[in-house]
Amino acid sequence: MSTTSLSNAVAKLERRLGIRLFNRTTRSVSITDAGKAFVERVAPAMTDIHDAMLAAQSLQAIPSGTLRINAFASAAREVMEPLIFSFMQRYPQVHVDLVTEGKLVDIVADGFDLGLRPVDLVPSDMIALSLGLHRSNAVVASPAFLRTHGKPMVPADLYRFRCIRARLPNHALLRWRFEKDGNAVQIDVQGSITLDEPSLVRLAAQNGLGLGYIMEADVREDIAAGRLARVLEDWTPPLAPLALYYPGRKHPPAAFSAFIKAAREFANG
Repeated sequence: MSTTSLSNAVAKLERRLGIRLFNRTTRSVSITDAGKAFVERVAPAMTDIHDAMLAAQSLQAIPSGTLRINAFASAAREVMEPLIFSFMQRYPQVHVDLVTEGKLVDIVADGFDLGLRPVDLVPSDMIALSLGLHRSNAVVASPAFLRTHGKPMVPADLYRFRCIRARLPNHALLRWRFEKDGNAVQIDVQGSITLDEPSLVRLAAQNGLGLGYIMEADVREDIAAGRLARVLEDWTPPLAPLALYYPGRKHPPAAFSAFIKAAREFANG
């Protein structure tokens, strides 16, 4: 609902009840004691109505409706074609509302049906479904760049190379992380360009601007086609697998159940 529609609906309810539910000023809105008491009384009934609607939706013969998913952008790219596109082709009456952002959110409070994150970031009170994808970071550069400048053999060599710096959603600069034989290091690389989007890092690396640090899945086709070459592969071990997660639900809608089933089939290969 729009702010205006919501305000009009509340004002109409207040006139009908003959009480003020909210205190309003030009700067703030706060609930009154009468409003709190009203919410406490109607909340159980609203929960019953919501559960009844979910129970009815779960009996749909053909899944339909909207499925809201929150994910890191990198995670969404990894599952978009093999899982989400495949699901949408199978269930064309389901509308997928996918929101990508670089921070963790409360999917229940923000109205999402599912979250998609590395399994080690899934909240402990959620049900997690691991998708089993092999994931790692990769250091890449164009073949021409490596022919001219050589290859780094260990992470410390990166201080001698021009690199493509990346800025995180919180505006901090990404420190390149490496690990081998139990030794973990972080490198604050230097370079002539700083970017805040992985697709731009990929493009800059293709054009010989330096070494880039990016999800392997984002450059897999470039490596296979020879547009990019990977270095320091033995220093970039596997990352935590991706997982779908969601709260327990009594009567999940048919669209939700169908998506979970498709995700399990995807995870099992």
